[in-house]
Amino acid sequence: MIHFQKHTAQMASKWGLSNDVMARYADLVSEIGELGKELVAGTNYGEKSFEPVESSENLAMEMGDIVFALTLLANALKLDMEECFAKTMKKCEIRMADKGHIGS
Repeated sequence: MIHFQKHTAQMASKWGLSNDVMARYADLVSEIGELGKELVAGTNYGEKSFEPVESSENLAMEMGDIVFALTLLANALKLDMEECFAKTMKKCEIRMADKGHIGS
């Protein structure tokens, strides 16, 4: 993940992207919405089980956009994504052992 963060920081600098936390957050939410649109369209708006509308390429691109936007946000917040992920995995392990599920 550190590779993602370094590469994303380089691209953001090269392209002059804002490092404003709220702009990065809004972009992440927007990208999640784009994935949601693909998923909803893949169910014909709830009329059938999910099937990719055109190709899984659209889903892959939207997931990539989310990773990029999340990485930009983590960089703006000065968070190490690998450290964040490790803490979450540990939390999930503890919850699974204690409760049999990962929910809070």
